Amino acid sequence: MQWHVHGERPIYENPWVNLWLVDVQQPDGRRWEHHVVRMRHLAVAAVMDEQNRVLMMWRHRFITDSWAWELPMGLIEADESPEQAAVREVEEETGWRVKSVKPLVYGQPANGITDSEHFVFRAEASEYAGPPTEVNEADRIEWIPLSEIRGMIDRREIVSSGSLIGVLYLLMDDATRH
Repeated sequence: MQWHVHGERPIYENPWVNLWLVDVQQPDGRRWEHHVVRMRHLAVAAVMDEQNRVLMMWRHRFITDSWAWELPMGLIEADESPEQAAVREVEEETGWRVKSVKPLVYGQPANGITDSEHFVFRAEASEYAGPPTEVNEADRIEWIPLSEIRGMIDRREIVSSGSLIGVLYLLMDDATRH
């Protein structure tokens, strides 16, 4: 059943996150203001090498005060495509360049509260360009064998939705090839 939108208004805005109140009416006739978080969209890169390993970053997230492995990812700038953002983020966050990038999967991680879109790409590693220019992103950067990813998910060592979507899709691709 589709809800009807009567209007919307911002209540907080900044360059990263915006909070809106949306005047909605549900199919049963109930009408109320729903909070919606409007965000810039995200590009995620699942970078693979010739040894079937995934490039991942071990990082701390202060919001949940937790450490976990993540794929390179970042916000898409106004002047770039999702593909360009993924390539840029890989080099900025890991120091690696990629030779090819192709769409892997698209997701909306919490579409009941936010309009955030995640564009996940598979990229092939090209060359190491040097240390990351984003020095505050990761404690360490490692190539993780794809065969170890399932165990890492089970142990909650990979928890971000963008990273989970990417590595689960890689695992699915790998399983269907064999």
